[in-house]
Amino acid sequence: METRARSARAVFVAHPWSIAMIESRPAPSAALLTHHDRVLGWLFAAGFTAPLATLAFSTVDAFVYGFALSETNLPFLPSPGAEAEFAATVSPDPGAYPNLSRSLTELLSSGDYTYPSEFDNGLTLILDAIQAQLDATRDA
Repeated sequence: METRARSARAVFVAHPWSIAMIESRPAPSAALLTHHDRVLGWLFAAGFTAPLATLAFSTVDAFVYGFALSETNLPFLPSPGAEAEFAATVSPDPGAYPNLSRSLTELLSSGDYTYPSEFDNGLTLILDAIQAQLDATRDA
């Protein structure tokens, strides 16, 4: 699932129009149905139940699609320091937006934060939760 998610994100970022095209079709193509069937087959072979396989597939896809959509619509090009430069231009008033200000300060204080790195963090969080669910179904 991790490789599939990373691959899909790379395609969506390289071709931002692709998400809308995939989702705008009134009926899934044979190629899409074949892809979904194979992914579910891999999950079933790994011990997933149908409900957990469907949840895992849907959750990872929603994250990948949503992240790629956000990433391709950022008001700046992600690069070292770009996030801090953008934050400086919008700099919310800490009195009016204390939580947003705190978040920006803590994220950007090291100089290492990049928005694209959040993909790895989010994907790890999701995959760890899916693995925990799979382990729980095996133990039951």
